Amino acid sequence: MSAPLSGWLILDKPKGMGSTQGVSAVKRVLRQNGYAKTKVGHGGTLDPLAQGVLPIALGEATKLAGRMLDSDKIYVFTVQFGAETSTLDTEGEVVATSDVRPALADVEAVLARFTGPIEQVPPAYSALKVGGQRAYDLARAGEVVELKARAVTIHSLLLRHAELVSASISPQAPAERDGGWTLKQVQGDELLNEITLTAHVSKGTYIRSLARDIAYALGTCGHVTYLHRTKAGPFTQAQAISLDLLDETAKGRGLEHLLLPLEAGLDDIPALHLDQTSAQAVRQGRMLSDMPQSSGLYLAKLGAVPVALMEITDGTATVVRGFNLPDVAE
Repeated sequence: MSAPLSGWLILDKPKGMGSTQGVSAVKRVLRQNGYAKTKVGHGGTLDPLAQGVLPIALGEATKLAGRMLDSDKIYVFTVQFGAETSTLDTEGEVVATSDVRPALADVEAVLARFTGPIEQVPPAYSALKVGGQRAYDLARAGEVVELKARAVTIHSLLLRHAELVSASISPQAPAERDGGWTLKQVQGDELLNEITLTAHVSKGTYIRSLARDIAYALGTCGHVTYLHRTKAGPFTQAQAISLDLLDETAKGRGLEHLLLPLEAGLDDIPALHLDQTSAQAVRQGRMLSDMPQSSGLYLAKLGAVPVALMEITDGTATVVRGFNLPDVAE
């Protein structure tokens, strides 16, 4: 049996699958195809009703899963106006309705209010803990869940697509409409049923809350009908693989060809190159003194092999997280 794998598999998570189910699917594929028992974790929860980029950490890369949770994300999502649900997506029951539909000009004007540092109240149906219990468990039990507002940052919020209200709903819209309309065909004073946005957000941002608050700011209510994560930390949709491809590749014992190296999750951190003596010291957890590099976080490497994540402060390097990876020569 081969040695346990270490690195990243970037799943293109399908709608309907939870993040922990994605981890279980990878574990099952490894087990069924004779791979060595490997620790597996994910780098950021993605709602079952969402799809897209789900970083799966294997082996030593699981030590970096926490850093991945702190990274920025990019989402494409659709807000349908006129109904709010208990879960703020298509899963829940309708709890409020509104006949108000915003005009394109109103949407464009309000987006600036949700760009930059903002405060948002997370959804009641979230994994946050209240008194030691998950908020979604309390909400499902019928309890009123009150969560505190939290500071997040929306780095950018762009309108991708807008769909007009039909003439039967809005007499203000032109009489003849045929299907959906792209943004280019929508005028500023025409009313909208839904909008699709791209959001680049900081850790801790809830897209469902963002959709709710945008709808409120437009004088109506709404919920998310489509949610697609296209980037998580350094990982993009272009790197994502389907479960079918994962399974097929594993059967041919070729998973190593899909695996991204551990350091792929650290592409924003400079390398600190060690010699054999200093690498041995770092592996023993010892500090390195008289370092000429400026203070900050570094990926210490022996040749091409990651040894540790290290913090240099005033010339002294200390181990933040060590990696137990074999040298190439071993």
